[in-house]
Amino acid sequence: MRSHYCGSLGSENIDQEVTICGWVDRRRDHGGVIFLDMRDREGIVQVVFDPDTEEHFATADRVRSEYVLKIRGRVRARDGATVNANMKTGEIEVLGKEIEILNESETPPFQLDDHTEVGEDVRLRYRYLDLRRPQIADKLRLRARITSVLRRYMDEQGFLDIETPILTRATPEGARDYLVPSRTHSGKFFALPQSPQLFKQLLMVSGFDRYYQIAKCFRDEDLRADRQPEFTQIDIETSFMDDKAIMAVAEGMIRDLFKEVMGLDLGDFPQMPYSEAMSRFGSDKPDLRIPLELVDVGDLMTEVDFKVFSGPAKNPKGRVAALKVPGGNDKLSRKQIDDYTKYVGIYGAKGLAYIKVNDKSDLEGGLQSPIVKFLPEPVRAAILERVGADNGDLIFFGADSAKVVNEALGALRCKLGEDLNLYTAPWAPLWVVDFPMFEEDGNGGLTSLHHPFTAPSCSPEELEKAPADALSIAYDMVLNGTELGGGSVRIHRPAMQEAVFRVLGIGDEEAREKFGFLLDALKYGAPPHAGLAFGLDRLVMLMSGARSIRDVIAFPKTQSAACVMTDAPGVVETRQLSELSIRVRKNEE
Repeated sequence: MRSHYCGSLGSENIDQEVTICGWVDRRRDHGGVIFLDMRDREGIVQVVFDPDTEEHFATADRVRSEYVLKIRGRVRARDGATVNANMKTGEIEVLGKEIEILNESETPPFQLDDHTEVGEDVRLRYRYLDLRRPQIADKLRLRARITSVLRRYMDEQGFLDIETPILTRATPEGARDYLVPSRTHSGKFFALPQSPQLFKQLLMVSGFDRYYQIAKCFRDEDLRADRQPEFTQIDIETSFMDDKAIMAVAEGMIRDLFKEVMGLDLGDFPQMPYSEAMSRFGSDKPDLRIPLELVDVGDLMTEVDFKVFSGPAKNPKGRVAALKVPGGNDKLSRKQIDDYTKYVGIYGAKGLAYIKVNDKSDLEGGLQSPIVKFLPEPVRAAILERVGADNGDLIFFGADSAKVVNEALGALRCKLGEDLNLYTAPWAPLWVVDFPMFEEDGNGGLTSLHHPFTAPSCSPEELEKAPADALSIAYDMVLNGTELGGGSVRIHRPAMQEAVFRVLGIGDEEAREKFGFLLDALKYGAPPHAGLAFGLDRLVMLMSGARSIRDVIAFPKTQSAACVMTDAPGVVETRQLSELSIRVRKNEE
């Protein structure tokens, strides 16, 4: 039906007869000449109809925005004064000879251009129209190119693209499962996979030593800007590779991707232990573009009368940390400081103490803060020296449990970096390594920091003797403060897997019920294996400059995990529920 895409035409097509199909982006009538901007997935081209083609000129005169047209015409160069440098096709236009209306259109509920601000609820309700907008369509085109480059890289590295089941059994992976009732097995349920984790490990046992998949995953959890109930990950698993080897493959993939798609060399990927990342940045995914760091000052606060500081300083699980903002006195007003105090409250902080350094040589009158009176002069001097303060600097403090301080000051650090435009580079990749095996679950027990199939860097005996001190052979790739992906060396010996289950309080019966097939597989010559998974949606979001992964997914859900376009989830007929042996009970008020 078409010979060319609208957006693919250029000066090389001048004097050619072409047939294009697409939508009317804009119609203009200038002194008896009609201009139609025709749009398709590749872009926009200008079409001109003059009265010489009387029949087709009359047709062009009655078309409106979003009509679907087929046009035949001749490509010609624009006059120098009318060249549009802002359009890919701005050097040429099509002189229309024939026009056919393939379909008409009602007036859309919003203007389909890059400059119209539309509420997200309206955009998602009419997502099929929103996807016509160049700013959204370009992101999906970029996504397609990214997946193409990734697949080619993995194929060249000898990986096999193997699909794993979507209907599986529920397994504990840190979030709620989406359950699917079985009609043929009354009272039983499948679960949609949170990841292909167990199946890709079984593939390693099967001898498929290099596996990858662009996999759909599902998690029934609270949503944020970078979360969706269904998402896509680049899933990778290898046998006979240690952590350094698989990290090299993954790093090569991302470097190759950025170079080919964006023409960027990401440079070196430094490695940082988890403990250092938390100490310096309060986060296990630090944004290294921001030159601000947390500095421990708890040892200076143990004897002060100010219990807000001395209490956490004396608590083994507490932390008192400082965050210096160079030149912050002039950059931040009192109102902004109050706003930041409210901001850290989101992360559990009860307040945000600060000191303005007006004159660091005057420890009595040169420091401005409500808390200075509680700090003896030697403590003040030690704080200024510890953080490297200069005149004009502003120092924020966090004092609470280590978890609250890290989350609050870590988030504040990123907020300051964005608000004050402190970024020192456009891109900052990083590997975070040496994660703890376990973390406290809040009930006096331990839970896996990643998942229970992650290999520790110690023996089973050492693990069970001091589980809280054990480190895992795990690694996360971070880019600009976003976790692109992560993985680990897996447990491939039954004795180690059983030791981990015991630490987690998973008894033999429960382990057999939930993971019997994996435990059995480990008995039959399971090779050493490792893997990782990248969040494709997050990767595209970063590379496209989008603010939410919803902008890089064709048909995303809202933050309440609903699809306003199809009105899903929806009510199911009683007959269907009856076939599944399910009865819906209304929640009592």
